[in-house]
Amino acid sequence: MFKKLFITATCVLVIAACAQSPTGRRQIMLFNDTELSKMGAQTFDTMKAETPIAKDVKVNKYVQCVANALLAVTPENLRAKSWEIVVFDSEQVNAFALPGGKIGVYTGLLKVAENKDQLAAVIGHEIGHVIAGHSNERLSTNQAVQTVLSLGDAGMKAYGVKYQQELMTAFGLGAQLGVTLPFSRAHESESDIIGLDLMAKAGFEPRQAVNLWQNMAAAGSGGTPEFMSTHPAPETRIKDLRDKLPEAMKTYNERKAAASLPKCSL
Repeated sequence: MFKKLFITATCVLVIAACAQSPTGRRQIMLFNDTELSKMGAQTFDTMKAETPIAKDVKVNKYVQCVANALLAVTPENLRAKSWEIVVFDSEQVNAFALPGGKIGVYTGLLKVAENKDQLAAVIGHEIGHVIAGHSNERLSTNQAVQTVLSLGDAGMKAYGVKYQQELMTAFGLGAQLGVTLPFSRAHESESDIIGLDLMAKAGFEPRQAVNLWQNMAAAGSGGTPEFMSTHPAPETRIKDLRDKLPEAMKTYNERKAAASLPKCSL
């Protein structure tokens, strides 16, 4: 029976894995762009209603300058969107980008991102999630996992398996550690690389991405083992970025030689 459940689970994931990320990774994509855009817009509207929006004109122009420079070098389907960029007045050290053309940046991030290049590293990373369709993949993976767990639950009931509840709890934990968390870490690592490429193409100094994540590590508490975390360990993230720096610096230097660097200042 468990062999049959495993085969069923594998078939569900393989059949659904009909897309490929910008880095060549296979993806599960079950939702269409219209559905995701609607969800993104609803989420953004809720956040605007619940979180104060920054009124400082200079801060807003600064964030919009960085974000727009990055958006200008995204794939055509994203450049064609009318993006809404909002600065939220909050001490959170965070930013996000949502399907449907929404970007949010918290003022707390500006205390950790020390310059326009470091801010570009964060916003580029968040745009990377949208470019790679990570929201779609995460929702799709969760749906696939829930389908497989439901099949397993029904199968054990049909066969009268003992310790059913305990086994389903174990399966749920296995799904989290074996599927959901690794996918989350893969998304973060992939977005780091996509963001680094966007930075370089837009004319932001790629080496500042490493400095930014060092600042982030210093500002965070840490302590969670990587295999149980949704994010890569800081040292893993920094190593991966450094490995990609030579290529990114080549792109950046070409942009710099053309005297075409963003003029964003706070």
